[in-house]
Amino acid sequence: MTSPETAERSAVFPAHAGSEWWRTAVIYQIYPRSFADQSGDGIGDLPGVTAHLDDLRDLGVDAIWLSPFQRSPQKDAGYDVADYCDVDPLFGTLVDFDDMLAAAHERSIRVIVDLVPNHSSDQHVWFQEALAAAPGSAARARYMFRDGQGVEGEIPPNNWESVFGGPAWTRIVEPDGTLGQWYLHIFDSSQPDFDWGNDEVREEFRRILRFWLDRGVDGFRVDVAHGMIKAEGLPDYSPDPEAGSMGGEEADVPYWGQDGVHEIYRDWHILLAEYDGDRALCAEAWLPTPEKTALWVRPDEMHQAFNFAYLETAWDAAALRAVIAQSIAAYSDVGAPSTWVLSNHDVVRHASRLALTAENPQGHGIGPESPGKPIPEVGLRRARAATTLMLALPGSAYLYQGEELGLPEVIEIPGEARQDPTWFRTNGERYGRDGCRVPIPWTADAAAYGFSPTGAAWLPQPAEWAGLARDAQVGDPDSTLSLYRALTALRREHGLGAGSLEWLEGFGTDVVAFRNGAVTVVANTGATSVALPDGIVIAQSGPLAGDELPADTTVWLTND
Repeated sequence: MTSPETAERSAVFPAHAGSEWWRTAVIYQIYPRSFADQSGDGIGDLPGVTAHLDDLRDLGVDAIWLSPFQRSPQKDAGYDVADYCDVDPLFGTLVDFDDMLAAAHERSIRVIVDLVPNHSSDQHVWFQEALAAAPGSAARARYMFRDGQGVEGEIPPNNWESVFGGPAWTRIVEPDGTLGQWYLHIFDSSQPDFDWGNDEVREEFRRILRFWLDRGVDGFRVDVAHGMIKAEGLPDYSPDPEAGSMGGEEADVPYWGQDGVHEIYRDWHILLAEYDGDRALCAEAWLPTPEKTALWVRPDEMHQAFNFAYLETAWDAAALRAVIAQSIAAYSDVGAPSTWVLSNHDVVRHASRLALTAENPQGHGIGPESPGKPIPEVGLRRARAATTLMLALPGSAYLYQGEELGLPEVIEIPGEARQDPTWFRTNGERYGRDGCRVPIPWTADAAAYGFSPTGAAWLPQPAEWAGLARDAQVGDPDSTLSLYRALTALRREHGLGAGSLEWLEGFGTDVVAFRNGAVTVVANTGATSVALPDGIVIAQSGPLAGDELPADTTVWLTND
């Protein structure tokens, strides 16, 4: 067996000092409509979250992040907000939120809420006022209204495309019945973009931040944190079709990653610092490199930024070593931890994604006619190994609800059941994100697998999920749930989130190997087994083969 004690070592990456909770936290994303339904209407709600907080405490997470639950017409599953300071009746009431927050805090679980500042719902009172107002009015100045091109303004102001497909501009009918100005919506036409050059918009979001901070929330995940500011003059731009829909192009995209966004977050950083408890801002910023993403977490800006470069990396040792080293170096340069993530509500679940054999453009989704469908057992094996690798890395980590059960992407959703705007705006050419949003299973033999007492579910659940239900896994030491619980406990016991990474060489090109404190981590991404190093195995993503580490398996060892 190869011993890491004698293996050649490369650079050591130290963790930056700092005791703030968000530097090392394991944070669990709750997509409320798919987590747990207490009311029986088939849509998850805040009382459902409260009912399962003990399960999350047992899982070992430090915090939860709730996707939007604010008042909304639900054209984009709550990311179209009509009232930022109220709870949508689908999810409960403000009292339900306060009860959930208090119950979470009683269990030492912090709560992060989603904030959607790039755009509002078209049902927001401000946008309704804008539609009723005249061009050039103060009401329209809160949004991106522009005159069209052409003799009669019949051509959109520029050629920008919506992330969800189709044009990013919609023309309105003026109060007098004539065709009028166009408004910008980088996403759905029901989601008009705010104009963040407007001081009234900036002050309104300061008020919104304070509303939730005063209630006791521990931070905000900021939706489309690389948006909000658009390039002066709104120049034409055609995106790179290979770069994904939410950003990632190397080119300067006029609606992503503009310098002016940093001024907004410096302002918010100061506001959050007025509150006790290390309140945190986490950026959803899709950018082409870790170095560019790290600009969002400089000391006076945000605190975390999802490492999407890591999420998008294939199950390949060389690629993983490169992105881990690049990420730790880039974030360390600005004094921030890397924020690792493998799945969320916008991407194909990694229990399927890591086993795809065809291209997986971000946001397009996979469905019945997609090429290169994953083999379920390969996907689950790689997902378990990938998570075991991720949770050993220094920094913070996010988990997406259901991944602790090993849930795959749901591929066979019929067209008539789909609800993602992407499916409709592309006339079914893109499947969208419904496959990762199917309500999760709690009880194998219950209606809707325990998601809802009535058996209702807003998206259909596959029959094979009975075997993945939480109650079917909780007593099984080999289950994915048991693996996650063991990993979070060992991560905390060995202080891995606050540790430092030391690469270990000599294990072959298909292996990622490093030491974090007293823990040696070896991940085999290849097709053949490799020799295990000396040490006591404390965690393993799958069965071992004697003194060898099988393909698609990760192990943690100590010499204690």
